Amino acid sequence: MCSLLVAIILSASIDSTTIMLGDQTDLHYRVTCAPDEKVAFPQYGENLIEGVEIVDRTIIDTICLSDGRQQYDQYLTLTSFKDSLFYIPPQAFVCQGDTQWTDALSLNVIQPFEIDTADQAITDIKPVMKAPFWWWGTLRWVLLGLLIAGLGVGIYFLVRYLRRHPVSEENLQPKEPERPAEEIALEELDKIKQEKIWQTGQTKQYHSQLTSVVREYIGRRFDVHSTEKTSDETLRELKPLLSEQKDLFLDLKKMLQLADLVKFAKWHTTPDENEQALQTAYNFVNQTTHHDIC
Repeated sequence: MCSLLVAIILSASIDSTTIMLGDQTDLHYRVTCAPDEKVAFPQYGENLIEGVEIVDRTIIDTICLSDGRQQYDQYLTLTSFKDSLFYIPPQAFVCQGDTQWTDALSLNVIQPFEIDTADQAITDIKPVMKAPFWWWGTLRWVLLGLLIAGLGVGIYFLVRYLRRHPVSEENLQPKEPERPAEEIALEELDKIKQEKIWQTGQTKQYHSQLTSVVREYIGRRFDVHSTEKTSDETLRELKPLLSEQKDLFLDLKKMLQLADLVKFAKWHTTPDENEQALQTAYNFVNQTTHHDIC
């Protein structure tokens, strides 16, 4: 066991010190101290500092280390919609009535494209208009209500029928064995490689198809439902699972961020970037085919 005179160790770090406008990154606080030390973390509202918003925060996680010390961890998910270099001053932690401070940090927010407002003329405010009564909209809700009621009645009678006529196991058809996740992913990547739709100007569709294949593979391989999450949420869950494959994780992160820029910011990619994105997808599938989930 460690002595109770163990010094309190504070650390603050940011996963990405440079992000695109509207992207997210995690600020990680860690406190290591003796088991009887009480630590009060900083309390925030919606903003960390002016211009930097807190979109999510984890509860403070407590871990007992092997040497008897306590470790406290908390993540703050940050974002900003202002193109600027932000200075994050030292943050105060109260430990046993004594205030200690973390190191100062910085966050560089970059706008990836220029906004052209030269052709937007100033116009007068339009007067308030009275919205006409929308008969079709009202009728549509009535029909929807009738449909829901009909479905409810149908489900009720279906359940009654199934209870009176249970399905015998002998009549159940055996399910086909599920195909390996890498086999499905590589088959879809081969189709994308043959089509090369980005060469005909369909860059957005190309990157959408590519990330869709990778996200579905991540769901099957790692049980991370990536198709229902943002790129940052997906990467946050994958990071501890790929702790021994950091280069592979960074390549995947670049591919997903490039696809987000193409899909949401109308980013124009080069042929080399398109080819590299496809190669990254192949490498990710091939190098995680026999990955063991802890």
